Amino acid sequence: MNLQDCIKFATENPVCFVATTDGDQPRVRVIALWFANENGFYWGILSPKQVYRQLKTNPKVEVCFYDNPSDLMQAKQMRVTGKVEFVDDQELQKKVAEEGAFLEQLTGKPLGHLWKIFRIHSGEACFWTMADTLRESELERIRF
Repeated sequence: MNLQDCIKFATENPVCFVATTDGDQPRVRVIALWFANENGFYWGILSPKQVYRQLKTNPKVEVCFYDNPSDLMQAKQMRVTGKVEFVDDQELQKKVAEEGAFLEQLTGKPLGHLWKIFRIHSGEACFWTMADTLRESELERIRF
């Protein structure tokens, strides 16, 4: 397995779970991957949200991508562990605001200026299946 396998799995299964901390309390939520490439895994979030504050306070995260098959015995997940890095790129900022504009209808407020982009640029990933239930320490770690 390599980084390209990780990018493919994440792209095919973009709805993922992100774990952050709030003080000493873990927090997990569902979030959608924006895109992934050789430069990392990217997400867009709104700055008023608690997750933004949590990531700014402690950038260490773990994200779990899951393929959600109808047969649980066929389930596969990929865990990505690393540090979040906020990206200040005006073109990406404009693009995420355009793609997230549908949320303005839900909130009734302009949100373009509130979008923040973060990525996991380096870290490690591992894949897990039901067959790996008692083998977690033996799983291949893919460093990127």
